[in-house]
Amino acid sequence: MNTLLKTLWQRSPGTPGVEGNGGGVVASPKKETLTHVRRTLADQGIGSPDDAQIAAALPEGAGVDDVVWLRREFSGLGELAVPLQDPRVTDVLLNGDGRVWVDAGADLTPWPGKIGAAEARGIAVRLAAACGQRLDDAQPFFDGVLTNLPQGIAAQGLRIHAVLSPPAAGGPCISVRTLVAQRNSLGELVRDGLCGQEVAAVMRGLVVARRNLLISGGTGAGKTTLLAALLAEVARDQRIVVVEDTPELIIGHPHVVGLRSRVGNAEGAGEIGMRQLLRQALRMRPDRIVVGEVRGAEVADLLVALNTGHDGSAGTIHANDPGAIPGRLEALGAMAGMPLAAVARQAADGIDAVVHVARCGGDGTRRITDIALVRGAGAGLRVDVVWRGEPLPGWEELEALAC
Repeated sequence: MNTLLKTLWQRSPGTPGVEGNGGGVVASPKKETLTHVRRTLADQGIGSPDDAQIAAALPEGAGVDDVVWLRREFSGLGELAVPLQDPRVTDVLLNGDGRVWVDAGADLTPWPGKIGAAEARGIAVRLAAACGQRLDDAQPFFDGVLTNLPQGIAAQGLRIHAVLSPPAAGGPCISVRTLVAQRNSLGELVRDGLCGQEVAAVMRGLVVARRNLLISGGTGAGKTTLLAALLAEVARDQRIVVVEDTPELIIGHPHVVGLRSRVGNAEGAGEIGMRQLLRQALRMRPDRIVVGEVRGAEVADLLVALNTGHDGSAGTIHANDPGAIPGRLEALGAMAGMPLAAVARQAADGIDAVVHVARCGGDGTRRITDIALVRGAGAGLRVDVVWRGEPLPGWEELEALAC
């Protein structure tokens, strides 16, 4: 674990239910303060207090550190806010055994100490409430976005997923991913090692020429970051409609419209799915349609959009390598009841190129590892890699598409 993470942990006040490395529970002299402030704010009818309201409710003798600690508690994050103060941290994961793991740009590393099951459940329930959602035994999991963040977290928001126990084994599980506030341009990504200038020029050309792109890669590979940078190259007079499960795409463009899916309640009422949103997007006079992540039957509607004049559209998809994409698209198409031949034909006609990104080396640098063209293969589909660290046969065809 890096020095900054250790320092943040050592400076963090004790929290009820947080176990230290010695195995015992850290004493919590602040528990009474928390109870007092909660009661005072409740009497005033304040549910989501700001720093000034928290400070006004503090008992005599409390200080600035108490405000900071209480701000974390009222945000719902509790002790999970501490590692998020490191701007390099992209993910914080609480497992059912109470252990916390963080991703600060390389591999996942353990966070000192453990969070007890009761406190973990309390954090999960408070986070759900802060996201305007329900989490209980009848609805034991939720996805949401937290935007009211404690001071010191350099993010525009946090994507939260939580599962209670049961069904999670051992105890509640919470996954937190930062939604970064800054926008990375393609030039900045090149300087960070994503790719060379030649590849960046071709990527920029594909966007300007309104080619349909699919960005593939594993979890945390940088798919969304690359897609946002490419979309920032779109002409300013074009309208981009973005459809997402979770609002992650932060695009440096003046004409972006975002649509977000919504889960239903315990009875299933109120659900708004990706397929429904894609159909609505087609009616919103889009120049380009973007799907944040293709993961289900919405692939059918996306393929329709790609083949009906919405040139320059794009999306991301989970895949370990470009060769896995035909199978992924066929499986997703089957979820929508599409025959394999129909998926292959529409994908070959509608997707111009696939750009694959991955985390490489011990430092976790995100790089473009492959670029491929999508082609029909009889009744099936194939992707031909035309760049893998260097131009391969077919690269000239890709360059022609970028003109």
